[in-house]
Amino acid sequence: MGSELLRIAEGFSIVAEGLRGLAKAEGGTKDKTVKAQPSATEKAQKQDAAQEQPATLEGIRALMAQKTQEGKSKEIKELLQKYGAAKLSAVKPEDYPALLQEAQVL
Repeated sequence: MGSELLRIAEGFSIVAEGLRGLAKAEGGTKDKTVKAQPSATEKAQKQDAAQEQPATLEGIRALMAQKTQEGKSKEIKELLQKYGAAKLSAVKPEDYPALLQEAQVL
């Protein structure tokens, strides 16, 4: 049971990092209005823009948060381990572009 709790805690840690990245990306606005869900076209445009931008820690963190919400925590953790890191902040900056590409495929 202890190892299961550690896995759950690690998942929460990944989600928390992603949420921090999203908060930073939004500029820390204090507006608490509910936003409408983006359409499929808007999602595609955002993905295209994300692919064209250089890989940043915040961008990767946001993508991994999205993938975690889609239920891919295990795959995210395995991907981080592939780059020799237990968490995203431990990944080397030179590995960001490759990590971003692999995370987008998940």
